[in-house]
Amino acid sequence: MKFQDLFAYQKAFSLAMEIFETTKKFPKEEMYSLTDQIRRSSRSVPITIAEAYRKREYPKHFHSKLTDSDSENSETQGWLEFSFKCEYISELEYNSLLSKSNEIGKLINFMILNPEKFGVKK
Repeated sequence: MKFQDLFAYQKAFSLAMEIFETTKKFPKEEMYSLTDQIRRSSRSVPITIAEAYRKREYPKHFHSKLTDSDSENSETQGWLEFSFKCEYISELEYNSLLSKSNEIGKLINFMILNPEKFGVKK
């Protein structure tokens, strides 16, 4: 199985792309702050899931990478809140993106709690 086949990776990648499209309409003065930060953190979520999957031979590394991914997901949620409060996204967009991020968090948590389902040997 490829890491691209992981449901958590697919969902996280999709959200990162949706955030990329959404941030295209952010003000230019936010390009090197909010826009850059939310794009970076959202992209880190699927990438660290991929890294975790490749580290599955080493249970502690698998766990560590997944907690890194979860942290990046939380950071993304914080940037989404700033985006909403600064009125760069609507409440509807905010709630939709946040809901998707919460779902990804649950998928990451499932991977953390069930490492054997992903080829990690205890």
